[in-house]
Amino acid sequence: MSRSILVHDDVDDGAADDGDSAYGDASVYSSSTSVTSSVMKYRMENGRHYHAYKEGKYVLPNDEMENERLDLQHHIFFLTFDDLLHLCPVGQDKPIGRVLDAGTGTGIWAMDFADKHPEAAVVGVDLSPIQPAYVPPNLTWFIDDLEEPWAYSTKFDFVYTRMLTGSIAGRPKFFGQAFENLNSGGWVEIADIMFPIRCDDATLPSDSPLNQWSEFMLQASRTLQRPLDGAKSCAAQLADAGFVNIVERVFKWPQYAWPKDPKHKELGMWGLENISGGLQGLSMALFTRGLGWSATELEVFLVGVRKDMKDKGMHVYYDIYVVYGQKPE
Repeated sequence: MSRSILVHDDVDDGAADDGDSAYGDASVYSSSTSVTSSVMKYRMENGRHYHAYKEGKYVLPNDEMENERLDLQHHIFFLTFDDLLHLCPVGQDKPIGRVLDAGTGTGIWAMDFADKHPEAAVVGVDLSPIQPAYVPPNLTWFIDDLEEPWAYSTKFDFVYTRMLTGSIAGRPKFFGQAFENLNSGGWVEIADIMFPIRCDDATLPSDSPLNQWSEFMLQASRTLQRPLDGAKSCAAQLADAGFVNIVERVFKWPQYAWPKDPKHKELGMWGLENISGGLQGLSMALFTRGLGWSATELEVFLVGVRKDMKDKGMHVYYDIYVVYGQKPE
């Protein structure tokens, strides 16, 4: 188990190591190297800490509370997909060479994938250096901004991204870069939540705090030009980028355990812990940056939202979009 951190930076650093040609002119740091670059620092905002590299782009914290929520979210995806890490058929007809986990977060998906596919070289990219120090030997972390030009010198067989909604302003550009950095026959897969929250039986009053929260979240994300309803456009944008064999699937994540179906009831229980438990972190930057609320105003408002989230009489859920496509052979 080992760790490498490769930082794509505009500044030439004396610690750079050209022994790894996988990433253009990246600077390479080992765990024994003291890294003083701002990419390794955090910035405090309303009691939570956020990434410092390209600060302000990503609206969720990168502190321990949020990292625990992200790992729980990984479990919910695993349950949703019946213990699968992805849905596209990558690896079914030929071995997987290189894999990019774009927006890796805590790195939990990348670590699981690297463990399951020791034959693959896995790269996890994120703005925040929050990934574990000891990982499978076929996994490497990069600190980079996915909205900047990708500088990989070796193409991938699979590009995976999950829950980047609200993070990427230009999805068509992102999909275009994914297309250019895939080998022929390679796959891209996107898994994303869709706002606003859904209800099919009128049990969610329009004036309820939960419904208002959902609408405010969407409004704030649009103001910040990173809309939380971008998942609905992914299939069309993949086609525009040149992908073929595009598949779109929509799953439901209930809010709390109101469904009768056992699997969806379990998803609802975990979903309550995931969303309600992480509600402050999910909301803070969007409300304060995008809507101009104070942290105190938000905290008071969230009391009613949490109460609604625990109301089994509100039959609400989130749509989870999974879209994948293939680069033509």
